Amino acid sequence: MRGQAEIVIIGAGIMGLAIAYNLARHHGVTDIVVVDRSYLCGGASGRNGGGVRAQFSSEGNIRLMQESIRICRDFAREMKINIWFRQGGYLFLVRSEAGRRTLEKSVAVQNACGLGTRMLTANEARAIVPQLSTDGVVAASYNPDDGVVFPWPFVWGYAERAQKLGVDIATFTNVLGFRTQGARIDAVVTDRGEIRTHRIVNAAGAWSPEIARMLGVELPNHPHRHEICSTEPLKPWLGPLVADLSNGLYFSQSMRGEIVGGISNEDVPDGLDMGSSHKFLALYARALVAACPLLGSVKVLRQWAGCYDLTPDQNPIVGGVDEIEHFYQASGFMGHGFMIAPVMGKLLAQHIAEGASLPLFDRWNLRRFREGRLLSEAMIIG
Repeated sequence: MRGQAEIVIIGAGIMGLAIAYNLARHHGVTDIVVVDRSYLCGGASGRNGGGVRAQFSSEGNIRLMQESIRICRDFAREMKINIWFRQGGYLFLVRSEAGRRTLEKSVAVQNACGLGTRMLTANEARAIVPQLSTDGVVAASYNPDDGVVFPWPFVWGYAERAQKLGVDIATFTNVLGFRTQGARIDAVVTDRGEIRTHRIVNAAGAWSPEIARMLGVELPNHPHRHEICSTEPLKPWLGPLVADLSNGLYFSQSMRGEIVGGISNEDVPDGLDMGSSHKFLALYARALVAACPLLGSVKVLRQWAGCYDLTPDQNPIVGGVDEIEHFYQASGFMGHGFMIAPVMGKLLAQHIAEGASLPLFDRWNLRRFREGRLLSEAMIIG
């Protein structure tokens, strides 16, 4: 591990690695060390369902995800690794008139941004997924360009290309603190030694508040355990990822045939807990079989958990902070940090390397919580 670097990125998940790759590939900044407390894919980047969608309620998120989806399409060719990207669409379901109104507003914004999202009746939703039970479904929306990737090679692709460009990736390396002079960072202190640097990117996901607190910066993020499971492989039959906004259920079929999904569960331990529970499996199984009775006899092969990185207004914290010079944040992405990382990696690399002022980062700056400028995003699942 280098003892000195121009930039240290804390967190070797998809966000940190995308930033490192874009800094090296597009800005010639290769004197970078990415440190992580665990192995590649040990955090949320290796513990999610791989969904990639542009169906959001805010124009900012929609525009960003349009670019992220484009990057996903080109990823295998650029990175020389197969991420098994499959564009089967996202099918959102709602079960109340209030849900229908929210969906209609979101679809109107999506259409204005150029997405081909359509509002559907329950019968039209069942035409897309004939095995679906639409009892109680009031309306649905469908965008055929949304899709799913296999998370692990997506992470590996960024890591391998960044390393070939000269970036160091130090896994199993714990950050213990920092050396500072006033508002300036002089070094990162790890359990493998110090790395002298004046610029830090905090991309540690649900661990980001711990890192920020070492520098006297309080982030309002908090971790929330999200569980997920995978079944035995089945003959391919499910095209889109199905998501129910009434209970947070979502499920899709991978290119290997497994049904992969999860569901909202508010009753989980506080803190950074990545254990599995019987309660989740019961909640998920009941909701999944109610939505798709065909799956009642399917065997679950594997269950795991990761941590969402939640903020009070369901929007991320991005860019510099007022308290510390050159301490860049890239956290609070709720459950969609994985899918938005390709475009955020490009934008944050530009911001860090060129000092580019981007309105998006002003809107997502940490100070908005202090100033009472909270944002909103209606289409959060899981």
